[in-house]
Amino acid sequence: MLILRRIYNFLIDSVQTFLIAAAIFLVIYLFLFRPYEVKGDSMFPNFHDKEYVLTSLITLRLSDPKRGDVVVFKSPAEPEKDYIKRVVALPGDTVSVKNGDVYLNGEKLNESSYLASGVKTYQGAFLEENEQIKVPKEMYFVLGDNRQASSDSREWGFVGKDTVIGVSMIVYLPINKVRFINNPYSE
Repeated sequence: MLILRRIYNFLIDSVQTFLIAAAIFLVIYLFLFRPYEVKGDSMFPNFHDKEYVLTSLITLRLSDPKRGDVVVFKSPAEPEKDYIKRVVALPGDTVSVKNGDVYLNGEKLNESSYLASGVKTYQGAFLEENEQIKVPKEMYFVLGDNRQASSDSREWGFVGKDTVIGVSMIVYLPINKVRFINNPYSE
């Protein structure tokens, strides 16, 4: 009888431990952080295909995305897919592409901290060469870091604030490439 009681107590303790761990995981997953797999080369060389990033959901509850943030959002064309891109222009900003460079509010945008020298940004179906567009309220203009291989706001337009899932914080897989994702425009 003593053995059965010990087995019973062990099973109860194990189930309680599992349920507590599952509840903690669920709270973290639903309210704080979510993993995301980078698919494709649109953010190369800063992010590689098959890398995993931890995306902060809580950041969006505390503040809006900032210029330079790398965000995960629902694809405007295919809402069942998630994309990862860099926020380049915020609501109220004007953005244009001239001679391979991005201009923000009439000034050439300094992207040297995340783009290699010589990288050119060309027009798309939504944003044509020398055209200035103003980012509406609750919207963002996003670009992939690999400008020649990225489908982004130049092609399909603005990203709604309501479609942004979170701000990417850490690359955590593969383990030999773990690193924090820093906003190049933060002080």
